[in-house]
Amino acid sequence: MPALSPTMTEGNIANWKVKEGDSFVVGDVILEIETDKASMDVEAQDDGVMAKIIQPNGTKSVQVGTRIAVLAEEGDDLASLEIPPEDSKTASKIEQQPSQADSSTKESQSNTSDPPASTSKPSTPPPSQAGQISKYPLYPSVSALLHEKHIPDSEIAKIPATGPSGRLLKGDVLAYLGSIESSYSSTQSKRIQKLSHLDLSNVKPAPSPAPAQPSATAAAPTPPPPPPTTVSISLPISLTQVLTLQKRLQDTLGSSIPLSTILARATDLANDDLPRTKASLSSPAELFNAVVGLESLNPRTSPGTYIPDILPSSTSALAPQARKPKRRPEPDIIDILSGKVSANAQRSTPKPIPQAPSPPASAPAQATNIFSLTVPKGEEMRARTFLERMKTVLQVEPGRLVL
Repeated sequence: MPALSPTMTEGNIANWKVKEGDSFVVGDVILEIETDKASMDVEAQDDGVMAKIIQPNGTKSVQVGTRIAVLAEEGDDLASLEIPPEDSKTASKIEQQPSQADSSTKESQSNTSDPPASTSKPSTPPPSQAGQISKYPLYPSVSALLHEKHIPDSEIAKIPATGPSGRLLKGDVLAYLGSIESSYSSTQSKRIQKLSHLDLSNVKPAPSPAPAQPSATAAAPTPPPPPPTTVSISLPISLTQVLTLQKRLQDTLGSSIPLSTILARATDLANDDLPRTKASLSSPAELFNAVVGLESLNPRTSPGTYIPDILPSSTSALAPQARKPKRRPEPDIIDILSGKVSANAQRSTPKPIPQAPSPPASAPAQATNIFSLTVPKGEEMRARTFLERMKTVLQVEPGRLVL
């Protein structure tokens, strides 16, 4: 009779699902057992054949551990199969437990009546010995292990039990078979019990910090850090091709693109994927790659934020044009009548200012300008790359700025 729950001590045979001589496989239901709480099915743990049914249908109050049937392996000759006699040690020892408990109670009462000869410390309970039987049924895991290792019921009483209340553990069975050391279960039980309590005996309060003593002389103020050294990078860039493109758009489409828009687009193109400097900060993803040894996956470039300063040269199209002569304001009529200003003064014409001859409309003016950047020291290569890209876009590929 298997123990289907930790508190099960007996059960009733409700119905056998197989008959004597029938074969079954793992997972087949071979028996239905009724208890005072529920009805449960018992499944086969291995393939086999039902050799003999000892407890028929309807048997009541069958104690846990009592033999109810005999199973054979496939291929066994049931006619010549010798059925071993049932081990009655288990039942006899279970019946002896109440009498032993009564005798121990009487002995304890007789001992308490006598005056104690000497005071002694309470001793720890003796460890479980071979042959000790617990009043509780076997754990399901222990029962499955016993069945797996083909340990007969006659040898279960010989296995030392070290579990709580003298119960048998899987470690006890493995130690009995020699798979682990015999002291493994007790050692692990003591270790787990020790770890379950927090030992604070070695914890000591930290000493209070000593008050800081004022220094004899006041600390001199630290000088401010020096300002970062900057470097100016400049490059002459001609806007002749840009002006030619503007004129071509004006002649073809009747409209043009402002020069400021063209320069802004060129700045955006030149700022893409500039070489990184050593002082540039890394992103969290780059720091993670550096930790795991994947520095090769980190990008070598980063977008820039440069905006160049454009200084016109003497021949640049952005150079200031010759100023037109300012016209004198006409004198007021009241000033003329009052005699403060003579009437001939308003007739005087200013002398014309000589101007440089303008180039013909068909040829664009020379548009060489100085593009410069002021960057911290260490970014010279990054800034020079930006200016070289500006020069390439404005002088060689100005068409990219239109699309």
